[in-house]
Amino acid sequence: MMKKEKKLSYVMEVRELIASVMARLETIDSKISQGKTLRPEYYRNEDLKKMFGLSNNTIIKYRQTGILPYTRLGDIFLYDSGKIDKILRSNGS
Repeated sequence: MMKKEKKLSYVMEVRELIASVMARLETIDSKISQGKTLRPEYYRNEDLKKMFGLSNNTIIKYRQTGILPYTRLGDIFLYDSGKIDKILRSNGS
């Protein structure tokens, strides 16, 4: 009898853990299906280099010529992801 009770207790604990994980997954799924994006609001230089293969010099040139709109916060340059998306869509063929 004792073994059955231990097994039942173990099974109940596992079910509770799984239920918690499932609830979290459902929350994540609902946010994704609502069209919420997982991209940041702003990109940094490193992001642009990784995403588009741009060099530091190219990013500087694009900033100076007005191709790439930016906000400066001290020594950090921030690029609005919405504006970057707009630029990409307007330059698409």
